[in-house]
Amino acid sequence: MQFFESIAQQFNKTFIVDDRYMYFLKGLQNTIITALAATLMGIIIGIIIAIIKVLHKKTGKLKILNGIFELYTTVIRGTPVVLQLLISYNLIFVFSNNAVMIGIIAFGINSGAYVSEIIRAGIMAVDDGQTEAGRSLGLSQLQTMRLIVLPQAFKNVLPALGNEFIALLKETSVIGYLGVMDLTKAAESVISRTANVYFPYLTIAIIYLIMVHGLSKLFNMLERRFAQSDRS
Repeated sequence: MQFFESIAQQFNKTFIVDDRYMYFLKGLQNTIITALAATLMGIIIGIIIAIIKVLHKKTGKLKILNGIFELYTTVIRGTPVVLQLLISYNLIFVFSNNAVMIGIIAFGINSGAYVSEIIRAGIMAVDDGQTEAGRSLGLSQLQTMRLIVLPQAFKNVLPALGNEFIALLKETSVIGYLGVMDLTKAAESVISRTANVYFPYLTIAIIYLIMVHGLSKLFNMLERRFAQSDRS
């Protein structure tokens, strides 16, 4: 009986007193916004870089752009995301106080480097006959890429893109270094007020687990849907 009373007291201190559950709601909101916006930014950057790299490989053109993007992917993939986040906040965007936006940009740039390689591999996996068919129909190189090659490439790399999004969702836990109230920062704020570590850490662990499991199910459903459409 005393055990359950202790649990109830800890629950009350963690969530009810001073409306501390709002910390977790605010942290969840910032985590989702950051992950979604950074993923969208990363996909846009990744598509552009992948197309440039593939076109350079096939045509020999766009040498300068390809060199810039090669340097970009090398630097971003070779340095920790926490370091990139701190450099963005303390050096590049030092004039801005919008830590959430800075975090989105930093994570988006980081994600773009990985997404570009994923999409490039997907494009290279599409049979060259698809490109030749598009060109024979009078489509330009970019039109063929946009209308024929990229849709097939996305089907090929959907599992990898799903894993990248899930990884990015978990990586956003370090945005608290900028003072942003994400889930991890929310737990730490509650702990500093209650001296209880169990409920706050277990809470955010369960939230992350639910989000990751839900996303995994979603991407599995999309994979099956694409597989069915291919068979039909």
